[in-house]
Amino acid sequence: MSDEKKLLLVEDDVAFANTLKRRLEKHGYSCWQADNCNDALLTCHRYLPDYVLLDMKLHHESGLNLINPIRQLRPHARIILLTGFASIATAVDAIKLGADDYLTKPVDTQTLLAALSDSKVDEQNHPVEQEETVLSAEQVEWEHIQQVLKFNNGNVSATARQLAMHRRTLQRKLQKRPANAK
Repeated sequence: MSDEKKLLLVEDDVAFANTLKRRLEKHGYSCWQADNCNDALLTCHRYLPDYVLLDMKLHHESGLNLINPIRQLRPHARIILLTGFASIATAVDAIKLGADDYLTKPVDTQTLLAALSDSKVDEQNHPVEQEETVLSAEQVEWEHIQQVLKFNNGNVSATARQLAMHRRTLQRKLQKRPANAK
């Protein structure tokens, strides 16, 4: 059995795709790139990847449409959806369609590697024992808001626009920290 880690990177931003490819190759992944749905499926058929990093928006196509065909071809492949337009609705859709994880751009190397290996890392990049925790809807929303807020460097107005939410509504949500939120 081969230890080769074959990865298909489906991303229409060529510069970002090349950066991801270089980062992942340094960690032992053999990478193939595609920038649209047709090329992604052809590459998947040809190389049979064990891992797929899939951009949600590919030119005028949705990466969500690729999850099911890739899952049918490679039932045990680890599919990670990457997006710059995160929302709880698309995260739920992606998981329902068969994605294994959902990450927002930009993504750091350790988070990406942890998602690919299906493990968690702490701030010092040490593996963390995974425990089953069920988050409430409020906690999931809080975590998502925090992630988008961090992406926007703390800019509440930009975060509210990205979340399609009124600025005052976002400010109220930020003041109400749900129970057990870290």
